[in-house]
Amino acid sequence: MSLQRILIVEDDPAIADFVQTALKRESFETALVKRGDMVLARVEASPPDLVLLDLMLPGLDGLEVCKALRLLPQYIPIIMLTAKDDEVDKIVGLEIGADDYITKPFKIRELIARIRAHLRLAQHAAHSVSHVLRFDSLEINIDGRTVTRDSQIINLRHKEFDLLALLASNPRRVYERETLLRNLWGYEYLGESRTVDVHIQRLRQKIEPDPSEPRYLMTVRNIGYKFDA
Repeated sequence: MSLQRILIVEDDPAIADFVQTALKRESFETALVKRGDMVLARVEASPPDLVLLDLMLPGLDGLEVCKALRLLPQYIPIIMLTAKDDEVDKIVGLEIGADDYITKPFKIRELIARIRAHLRLAQHAAHSVSHVLRFDSLEINIDGRTVTRDSQIINLRHKEFDLLALLASNPRRVYERETLLRNLWGYEYLGESRTVDVHIQRLRQKIEPDPSEPRYLMTVRNIGYKFDA
């Protein structure tokens, strides 16, 4: 079972180290970003399961970061951390999309309890949603393993469907070729990354309105691929 990933957005080294150490002790995987203007790129490249977001940040403040995160297609729980105890800041933070708000100094046990609570809520919501993904005229039925475009059935091979389902279930997340190989062909697979390129080309021929100008399956130069929702 993979560890749940927590992104800590905090520019105070002492607080960041304190929180990161405590979360690792509770078996969470953690990552740290110290500037607000670096958060969005980090989240799009490797989406966390939850974001701990400081309000006062260099580059871009926490409120603006929260607004940007809420424009992403995937919903990520956000807990704001701040030294401010102003009721107005708390209300604004919650109104623009934060799930929770905790002021510094805080008790680490309380923070961890809130993190676990919001992760449980997010998991419950994820299991409650339909397993049919729709993007304009493209429809992907995860459980039924079927794909249609303009109501016409598209026949995909087993690995082609698995690749499309993985990318489409995580829109805008960038996957390295090696990661796709491990996830879909297994850790013991001895092939090369060209295998992924071939499958992407086949998928584009089948699902893209114009394969020469992809609408959904986008190449991220020198890295891999992502699904553009």
